[in-house]
Amino acid sequence: MNASEIRKSFWAFFESKQHRIVSSAPMVVKNDPTLMFTNAGMNQFKDIFLGNSKPIAPRVANSQKCLRVSGKHNDLEEVGHDTYHHTMFEMLGNWSFGDYFKENAINWAWEYLTEVLNIDKRILYASVFEGDKDMGLDKDMEAFNYWKQFLPEEKIINGNRKDNFWEMGEMGPCGPCSEIHVDLRSEEERKKIPGAQLVNADHPEVIEVWNLVFIQFNRKADGSLEPLPSKHVDTGMGFERLCRVLQQKQSNYDTDVFVPIINEIAEITQTPYGKNEETDIAMRVIADHIRTIAFSITDGQLPSNNKAGYVIRRILRRAIRYGYTFLEQRQSFMHKLLPALINSMGDAYPELKDQQELITKVIKEEEESFLRTLATGITMLDKIIQQTKGGNYKVVDGKVAFELYDTYGFPLDLTELILKENDLVINRKEFEKEMEAQKNRARIATAIETEDWVTLLQDDVEEFIGYDYLETDITIVKYRKVTLKNKSLYQLVFNITPFYAESGGQVGDTGYIDNGSEKVEIIDTKKENNLIVHITKKLPKEIKGEFKAIVNSTKRQDIANNHTATHLLHQALREVLGTHVEQKGSLVHSDYLRFDFSHFQKLTREEIEKVEKLVNKRVRANFALEEMREIPVAKAHDLGAMMLFGEKYGDLVRAIKFGDSIELCGGTHVKHTGEIGFFKIISEASIASGIRRIEAVTGVKAEEMIMTQHNLLLAIQDMFKSSGNLQKNIESLMTDNNKLSKDLDSMKQNFINIEKRNLIDGAKELNGVKLIAAVIDSRLGDKMKDLAFQIKKEMGEFVAILGTDVNGKPQLSVVISDELAQSGRINAVEVIRDCAKEIQGGGGGQPFFATAGGKNPNGLGSAIERAKAFVSEKLS
Repeated sequence: MNASEIRKSFWAFFESKQHRIVSSAPMVVKNDPTLMFTNAGMNQFKDIFLGNSKPIAPRVANSQKCLRVSGKHNDLEEVGHDTYHHTMFEMLGNWSFGDYFKENAINWAWEYLTEVLNIDKRILYASVFEGDKDMGLDKDMEAFNYWKQFLPEEKIINGNRKDNFWEMGEMGPCGPCSEIHVDLRSEEERKKIPGAQLVNADHPEVIEVWNLVFIQFNRKADGSLEPLPSKHVDTGMGFERLCRVLQQKQSNYDTDVFVPIINEIAEITQTPYGKNEETDIAMRVIADHIRTIAFSITDGQLPSNNKAGYVIRRILRRAIRYGYTFLEQRQSFMHKLLPALINSMGDAYPELKDQQELITKVIKEEEESFLRTLATGITMLDKIIQQTKGGNYKVVDGKVAFELYDTYGFPLDLTELILKENDLVINRKEFEKEMEAQKNRARIATAIETEDWVTLLQDDVEEFIGYDYLETDITIVKYRKVTLKNKSLYQLVFNITPFYAESGGQVGDTGYIDNGSEKVEIIDTKKENNLIVHITKKLPKEIKGEFKAIVNSTKRQDIANNHTATHLLHQALREVLGTHVEQKGSLVHSDYLRFDFSHFQKLTREEIEKVEKLVNKRVRANFALEEMREIPVAKAHDLGAMMLFGEKYGDLVRAIKFGDSIELCGGTHVKHTGEIGFFKIISEASIASGIRRIEAVTGVKAEEMIMTQHNLLLAIQDMFKSSGNLQKNIESLMTDNNKLSKDLDSMKQNFINIEKRNLIDGAKELNGVKLIAAVIDSRLGDKMKDLAFQIKKEMGEFVAILGTDVNGKPQLSVVISDELAQSGRINAVEVIRDCAKEIQGGGGGQPFFATAGGKNPNGLGSAIERAKAFVSEKLS
């Protein structure tokens, strides 16, 4: 079976078991502060396990795109070096939400593997949780007994807490799990050592293929476990590993999932695969990483310098570095692999083809940028090597290596490789110390202590009514305390709320709750695991009872103005620039809006003007809001609603329509576009390859901006004391200013020539060396260096010490003829450092020229005299 057939067979099998087949969630996680990437199939169902949402069906199955490169799920360093670890991988999974449990999960897993796929039963093993005294849990005998139906006891392995107890995090749903392992060794090898001895022993041919997780507990903040009211099943099977088993390969990379990409790498780099271990590893790394990068960009995450974007950039640069070092790739090449990836996975994930142009441009620009970084880093490293060897050292300072890595993005392993070629090594302890210090700073900056929820009353699902109401009576359902950077805040959950939680680029509402005797400010509203969380600085004194929740209506109106304006902006950009324009991100704030979109060149002034006119035309048209709540996603598609790549849409969606603009959106909007008042773009710029950003203002903020600019023009007009053509007046002033500047430069040059001649004529001779020492006119302060070097052109062996006062700040310069500096008799840096003390300053430079600045202009004369004495002593 090929990869596509295997994926389809899984869906068909669980569909026959009354499972609903759902699409993969985006690999890049949005609206979950605890997670950057989907690292397991269960992530999109997290809120169901937590009891914050109702399941879309009691049984579901899918193939989920996953990424594991950070936190406890970090496989990055193994990728390419072994046969079965990946950054991006597919997870085949089936779930039960309070429906079937261990018996059916085990029975169906066995049926699918052995009867549908016909995997040899003799090579299969299962593991069960052996229990843990510290947790107060016994062995999972229920799972053990179900497995006994299919496997002899010696093939049912006891697993410890690390291997066979699954936890969502330090707190939350958890439970024992049963892993299914497959022994891919030869018959001869299996006779020598039983597979049972190699399960969970990191053997490359005895590998886990499927994990059946039985979620039955909730872990509290104190570490204790309490049974969940409903038990769930969460299974995950590595698709790439399953393909390896069925296609009888020794490596995941030998399956049809990766072979087409590796063949393309071999063709582009003119390097055969399977001939050399180093180049083979490089090809596997690149084949793995191109999938991760392409899917991340497709899901809306561009490479950048922070958070998820930094992780993607790091993975891309890792791949480029392998190509650079082991495959001799000095030009960008990874973007050329995209057609092979699309041929391999485009059927299952058509978004790759739809986004091909953007993905190609982003990867190509990132490659070219990093190749320039590598070239710069190598130049810097060459200097470090020369300095280290010049001092007869063999060890390079770890702090220097860390600066190369951290500031310039130069990979540590490449640094070590180049140093090794020069018989040098890095002080690893120093490097690791710097790295750990950076990690500690990051941990401290983001460390959040979260206490358990305190439940005041049971409630099914918190209802949001903020589309229709800005205030309502509420009760607090539960609350908890969180601590960030030693600052305590509280998170409150209501039974019903008018507060919009930050999501979809729109900031959260603010306001307050009031019970008649006490008012508590809501400083922000966020969404976490489908809970609307209201953030306060304190708890109400009487937390039980009824409150009135009131949203800040002024701020909400401003936000609504800006959100509706982003829809109108999106439509206008597509009309002016073309339908290739697609939203790639947004921020809807009360003060402004920010809109990121795909486009490959800077907008002209005329294009910006056209966009503004189109938006304002629709504002004046006063289109009424046509809101369609909970309509089938297929109907929204038929209506022509814009759907964004990287977003996960449910079966029922909300569509927002203003005139011809229609988009799927969960945000808050105006009732009529006329409420926006006025729209004005304030900036347009590139933020990444093929991605541009517009910032704009509306309503009162736009009015304030226009008034400010108009008042400025009036003030300038008053300065000219003319109501005529202001542009011509300014152009005339600039012409006059340029002429005066040239005249002033000419006068200064004449002044310099006179000063130069006076200084040269007044030079004293000291043991064959001419000595010039003087405080020059402050009007030549900005020309002192120029004066010094003009003197140098006309003198033989000489020393010139010059000082001046520039707007109350003393400046000193020392210039020495090259022959004298090279002789070692005198050094400009030594002179300047000594005499700068008189002006309460310091300086530096080179042996032939040095400068200093200070705080005490009254000390200039003393500084010149001190310098003369210093030079006299050196030359005597």
